[in-house]
Amino acid sequence: MIDLITAIKFPDWISPDMISIGSFSVKWYGLAYIAGLYGAYFYAVSLVKKRDIWIVDGATRQPELIPTQIMLQDLMFYCLIGIIVGGRLGYVALYSPSMFIQAPLDVFKVWQGGMAFHGGFLGVCGAVIYTHWRKKLGLARIADMAAVGAPLGLLAVRFFGNFFNQELYGRITDVPWGFIFATAPDSQPRHPSQLYEAFLEGIVIFLVVRVLCLKFKALTKPGFCAGMFVFLYGVFRFGVEFVREPDATQFGPLTRGMTYSLPMIIIGAAVVFWAIRRSPVSPKRVDAELVA
Repeated sequence: MIDLITAIKFPDWISPDMISIGSFSVKWYGLAYIAGLYGAYFYAVSLVKKRDIWIVDGATRQPELIPTQIMLQDLMFYCLIGIIVGGRLGYVALYSPSMFIQAPLDVFKVWQGGMAFHGGFLGVCGAVIYTHWRKKLGLARIADMAAVGAPLGLLAVRFFGNFFNQELYGRITDVPWGFIFATAPDSQPRHPSQLYEAFLEGIVIFLVVRVLCLKFKALTKPGFCAGMFVFLYGVFRFGVEFVREPDATQFGPLTRGMTYSLPMIIIGAAVVFWAIRRSPVSPKRVDAELVA
């Protein structure tokens, strides 16, 4: 009873709809994706303009092209497609594979909800590879440019999407900041795991990668920022899964989120180690008008 009294009831004034007029509505979820993508894009552009963070003292390897603003615009568009397609197909494949057989048309009903980060991540990987091929950019370099702003997208989606939608909430708890979510099958206080993820995956990763870029010139070692983002996301997601309500059956003692995050931890750490051991590269810039 004490837990119920001290728990925080989810505010009634927070709605999944940002604007609702009759049957027309604009969802916070959609706004979160748009804000996250544009935030990541403008942040990447701001880093490109900081010439000093691309130059190091001492010996360097061969010059490597720094993306132009036009290249980053294309990357943002490709990432948008990758997030939507990968996120939806990833959700169905990883969490609801029976949908492919029982209701295949429902796979395309993204407005009904159901997006998986790990699927969206693979979609972004595809966008990075396509940009690398299309624009003749270094694969590790373009991966870094996608990674530096990715936490801003995660922050927006976790907060305005998952939290405002009262989805992906945590397990029942007795902590004083427990939330009572109207969408939960009971009225018990639960961990606000969406806020934990918004803080760790969004704010903390963003600040760590930003410090690495500005203070330690991490962008002169292509692949380092991308590897750090993947590693930290895997670690934080694995940790939050201990208090997050599993949204699918578990794989033994591990939730699906834990299982899908383990490869990210291993691969991210391997990429960071690989990037650190290599000599930094010198910057190469191309006139934006000459690059379509």
